[in-house]
Order: sequence, then C-alpha cells, then structure tokens
Amino acid sequence: MLNSFWQSFSALSLQGQLFFGFALFVAFAFEFINGFHDTANAVTTVIYTKTLRPTPAVLFSGLCNFLGVLLGGTAVAFSIVNLLPVDLLIESASTRAIVMVVSLLLAGVIWNLGTWWLGLPVSSSHTLIGSILGVGLANSLLTRGDVSGVNWTKARDVGMSLLISPMVGFISAAVLLLIMRRSLKDQRLFHPPGEGDDPPRWIRGVLLATCGGVSFAHGSNDGQKGMGLILLALIGFLPTYYALDMHHAHTAESVHAAALEIQRTLEADAVLQTGTIAADIAQVTAGLQGADSFADVPPDQRWEMRHAILRLRNDLAASPLSAETRAAIAPLVKRLLGATEYVPLWVVVGVALALGIGTTIGYQRIVVTVAEKIGKTHMTYAQGAAAEVVAAVTIGLADVYHLPVSTTHVLSSGVAGTMWANKSGLQADTIRKIGLAWALTLPAAILLAATLFTVGGWLIPGAQPGNRVVNSSPAEVAVPLVPAGVPAVGIGR
Repeated sequence: MLNSFWQSFSALSLQGQLFFGFALFVAFAFEFINGFHDTANAVTTVIYTKTLRPTPAVLFSGLCNFLGVLLGGTAVAFSIVNLLPVDLLIESASTRAIVMVVSLLLAGVIWNLGTWWLGLPVSSSHTLIGSILGVGLANSLLTRGDVSGVNWTKARDVGMSLLISPMVGFISAAVLLLIMRRSLKDQRLFHPPGEGDDPPRWIRGVLLATCGGVSFAHGSNDGQKGMGLILLALIGFLPTYYALDMHHAHTAESVHAAALEIQRTLEADAVLQTGTIAADIAQVTAGLQGADSFADVPPDQRWEMRHAILRLRNDLAASPLSAETRAAIAPLVKRLLGATEYVPLWVVVGVALALGIGTTIGYQRIVVTVAEKIGKTHMTYAQGAAAEVVAAVTIGLADVYHLPVSTTHVLSSGVAGTMWANKSGLQADTIRKIGLAWALTLPAAILLAATLFTVGGWLIPGAQPGNRVVNSSPAEVAVPLVPAGVPAVGIGR
C-alpha cells in the first residue's frame, strides 16, 4: 500500500510535491489556529466564573477537543468537501488544482489570524466556507464563464445552518436563563462572583461538564472541517491513491455485491432502469469482478470507478422509485459510498492533535472579548451555564444532521442572550463589531480566496486557465462533473 502511495506521489512534478507538502502544512495550521480562535469560547465561562484557573481550563478543553475529533465521525467533513465538487479539481490542470487548494487554505488562515489579532470571535466555519466558494467561483468564471463551480444546493444548506445557529444560541440561552431564575432559589447563581468567591459545588460540576461538552462538540464539528480541507488536498493532488478507499480488505468485494443486489432489486420491482443506471451498474460490477480491495483496481481505472459509483448514487436518488424499493436499496447505496467517502486515520489523528494543541495557546484575546466586552456586567454562574448548555446541545445536534455550525457564533450569541435576559445590558460597540465581522467574513473570505487563486493562477507557470500539465497522473484527464449528494460516514487508515 505504501508503494502505491509513493507511485502516486512520484507522479507529481517537484513543484507539485512541494505544493502538496505546503498545502498539508497550511491545512493543519488552519486547525491549530482554529483551536485557539474558536475554543476560547468554551473556556470563557469556566475561567470567568472561577470554576477553573486558565491553565487547567485550556488543558481540559484541549483534551476534550482531541477526543471530539477522534470520536465525532466524518459526515460534516463531506459536507465541506461537497461544497466544491472535488471533480472540479481533477478536471483542472494539476498545477491549477494545486493553486486552488493552496489559495483556499491560505485565505482561511489569513482571515482567522487577522480577526484573532483584533480579538474578534469570528467563525472559522464562515471563513472556510467562504474560501471554498471563492476558489470555486473564480475557477468557474475564468474557465467556463458561469458559476457552476460550486455545489449550490450544499452551499444553501450550510449557509442556512450558519445563519440560524446564532439566533438559536441567543434565544435558547435567554429562555434557559429565565427558566433557571424561576426554578432555582440559590441567588448566588445570579450574581457575579466576588473576590475569593467559589461557585457552589453542583454548579461547578455543571460548568465543567458544559465546558467539556462544548469543547468535545467543537472538536467533533470543527475538526471535521479540517478533515474536509485535507481531503480536498489529498484527492486533488493524489487522485489515483485517494479516489477510492484502498485501505480496507473486502471493500471492492462489498461494493460489487451491493451493485449486483441493487440491480436485482430494481429488476424485481420492475423499475425501468435508465441507460445511465444500467451502464454504471455494469461498469461497477465488471470493473470490480474478482477484486477484493480497491488496490486490486488498476490505477488508471480508479477515478472512472469513483465516477461510476457517484453517478449511480445520484441517478438512483433522482429516479422515481417506490418507497419500498428506496428503503431496500438505502443500505446498499451506503455500502457503495463507503468506497468514496472515507477519512484516513492519520488525518483524523493529525487534526485532533492540531486542534487540541492549538486550544492551549493564544486563547486570551477571544476570552476577554466574550467575557468582558459583550455585556456591561461580569458573567454570573447561571449565565455561563446557560450559554454553554445551549452551545453544546446546538453543536451536537448539528453533528447529528451533518451540518457545519459556528462554535464562536453559537456561544457568543448565547452569552449575549443571557446578558439580555438578565438585564445586564449589552455593549453596543462590541456587538456592532462582532456583527460586522459576522457579516463581512463570508464575502471577505470569498474575495480573498478568489484573489489569491486568480493571481496565483496567472503567476505560477502552468496554472493559467486552459493549460494542462502532462504527467503520469490521471489528474490531467478531463472528467464530467458529478453533483455531490448526502454524505456517508466511514473512516479509513
């Protein structure tokens, strides 16, 4: 298996190999920055309610982030990947694809670092998604004169989750605090802690649990965004190695059997097969006949096999199947997608380490903004608990529905909601700055990524629109675009 990786890597030019290493470095750097940029929100409440001192608070949060990435699954990663059809990268010249990946990574890092320096709790989700949209739009406009370079259906779903989640955070945290005021009689919960005060033991436990919950949920959700970035780089640079999951035995055999079973199910139900469905089933079954692992598939056939599987999935989703037939083939389709939607284990562990370590560094700027500059009074125990409970639940639900949401916006809007409900008052200047950053992040990231990609495309030899780089990698072969659909979950090595 290692030989196969080195064969794919060696097919890249020296420039491509250097850019590949740089792209991976920047992708992991994005997650490292995400750690101290976003997770600062999770430790704000435990620090300012004196539940934990700063050092143990960030170490605890970093550990929970690490575990969240490891245990949180991979579905959100494919929501990110599917924003920009990966096939667009392969359709482009290999050098141009490299510039595209590096541009979106650099745009995310630049904006995140800039807003962190200003102490603004800006969403890394907005930044990442804007960067992906920027390179997709720029490439599409330059090469085809249209805006088809973005999966607009997936972009709409992601955009709605990012738009609604801050409202959910504000309203839910405010309502929860009001409920707590009516039902809990201990008035210490609703007054800012004084010098030398310690929170009641049970509220300390709640705040520790919610801090851990927010950190775990952040690791699960935001860690998967980092996985999505790295997958864009891996598939874009090394399509013959990462187009299919070659790391597990019997995967090809399982997909072959699933395709045959889908064919039998459609025939038994007398469903009229379109020519595309029939052709793709035939291609999958013929190409995988006798294969155990996808490593047994010749390298020059792997990308076409990936396309056949994705086309089959999309055509089945669009076909007028009965409810019974659709239910019968659902687990079979999931088996098909396990071949294309997986995350190598080293990527999961690497992202977990980057996010966890990043959490322990540079958190102070965002912590001060959230705790001291949103409201006009010091945060109370009840406010901290309400904001973090809402954040943990909201982000956890987003994981269930495979939606990327902003930890920053959910928790900071939750803090604002508790300040409003507590009649503590809001600092208009801070709210205005956060709101302005929220509004500008998406267009700024789009513009920054598009600019980097356009300039890089013209300055770097071989990356201009229409140019192609000749090498032994199938990345140079033009292939039709395949719309992305509902992601499946799978982890490879």
